[in-house]
Amino acid sequence: MATSTDLTSRRCKPCEGGVPPLAADAIAGLMPALHPDWKLAADGKSIRRVFGFSGYNRCIGFVNAVAWIANTEGHHPDLEVGYGRCVVSWWTHAIGGLSENDFICAAKVDRLVD
Repeated sequence: MATSTDLTSRRCKPCEGGVPPLAADAIAGLMPALHPDWKLAADGKSIRRVFGFSGYNRCIGFVNAVAWIANTEGHHPDLEVGYGRCVVSWWTHAIGGLSENDFICAAKVDRLVD
């Protein structure tokens, strides 16, 4: 089973498709390495976490840090931003499901606030 440290020490690998999404057992092995607030979508194709902040400026600072991680890794989440709230969703668009890249990036985002 992967740990958070294992994931944060890894780098994303380019994914242009042509590989299958992670199987349910692989996802189950990676989920415990993330903060427990990460939730697997009912269809098993994405993970998401809601982050709360004491105000808009703190939230935007977090969004900018997530964007820096995403650009550094070459792997980008969907973000929903509101006053004091940001929802981060990861999945690998090129394969229509989850890859190890999603878990690497989620673990790196966890380190921003945990």
